Amino acid sequence: MFDVNAFRIDGKIAMVTGGSYGIGLSMALALAGAGAKIVFNDINQELVDRGMAAYKEAGVTAYGIVCDVTDEAAAAAAIQKIRNDVGIIDILVNNAGVIMRKPMLEMSAEEFRKVIDIDLNGPFIMAKAVLPGMLEKGAGKIINICSMMSELGRETVSAYAAAKGGLKMLTKNICSEFGSANIQCNGIGPGYIATPQTAPLREKQPDGSPHPFDSFIIAKTPAQRWGKPEDLQGPAVFLASGASDFVNGHILYVDGGILAYIGKQP
Repeated sequence: MFDVNAFRIDGKIAMVTGGSYGIGLSMALALAGAGAKIVFNDINQELVDRGMAAYKEAGVTAYGIVCDVTDEAAAAAAIQKIRNDVGIIDILVNNAGVIMRKPMLEMSAEEFRKVIDIDLNGPFIMAKAVLPGMLEKGAGKIINICSMMSELGRETVSAYAAAKGGLKMLTKNICSEFGSANIQCNGIGPGYIATPQTAPLREKQPDGSPHPFDSFIIAKTPAQRWGKPEDLQGPAVFLASGASDFVNGHILYVDGGILAYIGKQP
C-alpha cells in the first residue's frame, strides 16, 4: 500500500531563490505545509523584508537573506551563513529569474548576457553552492524553474528562451553527474500563470473586450484558463519529497496542456 507520508518533507531545509513573492513564495508555502523549514533569498533587503512579512502573514517562520544569485562568492558566503544559522540545505528551488521582452535586433549583447546571467548562470552558481552539503548528507533535491520557453520560441524573448533551454539541459546534466549520489535534479516548466506581473496582459480593453494576449493564451490552452501560483504547489512538493526519489532529469510542465496542443483549426 502506498504511504502518503512519502510526500512529507518534515525537518528538511528548503531554499527558494527569489522566494519573496509570486510563484516562488507560493511554492515555498507549499513546502512549508509539507513540513520543510523555509530559507529564501532576494536581491535586496526591501524584497527580503517583503517576503518576511508575507511568510509571517501565512503563519510560516522563514529565514531570509540578501544574495545576488549571479555572484559566486556571495552565493557561497550566503550558503555558509545559512548552514551556520539553520543547517545544511536539503532542497534547492532555483526560482529567481528575469524576462526581457525585446525584439532580437533591438537587444544588445549586454542585455542578452544579463538575462543569461540571472536565468542560467544563477541556477548553476546556486546548485554548485549547495551540492557539497548534499553530497555530505548523501541526499538532495534540486528543482530548477524552467519554462515552456525551454521547448518553444516566441517573438521578443530570445534571451529568455535561450536561458531556459539551457536550464533544461543543465537540469539533465546535474542529474547525470550527481544521480549516483542520491541527488535528484528536476525542473518545473510553468505555463502562463496569473500573477501581478502578468496582470496587464489580462486587463479588459476600454470597450470591455479581453486583452488580445489573454484571448491568445486561452485559445492555446486546453484548460482554457491561465494557471494559478497554487497550480505549482503540488508539483513542487512532489519533486522535493521522497515520492520522486526515482525521478531525475525530468522537466514537469505545468501548462494546462499548451505543449500538447496544436490549436484549433481556423
